[in-house]
Amino acid sequence: MRKNNTQKLDEVIGQYLKSLKIENKLKEVGLIRSWDEVVGKTIARSTKELYIKDRKLFVKLNSSVIRNELFMLRDGLKKALNDRAGESIIDEIILK
Repeated sequence: MRKNNTQKLDEVIGQYLKSLKIENKLKEVGLIRSWDEVVGKTIARSTKELYIKDRKLFVKLNSSVIRNELFMLRDGLKKALNDRAGESIIDEIILK
């Protein structure tokens, strides 16, 4: 016999994460993890550090050539990363 107040597990977990106010942080972590898939292994190997602060993705690279190439592709990368996340997580990509 089923109770009337049953909920799906993913809905309950989503509500719990919202109550802890860590839902957005988990989405940011997922976006950072998708970096390798979006840019490819060659660029991922040249990436030293990735972090998000104030809706800006900071990317530290050890190759100035790759940094210049990514500079021209920033808008496309931002769109691809946000599409992968399913919503707008970052507004800007800062390359260092």
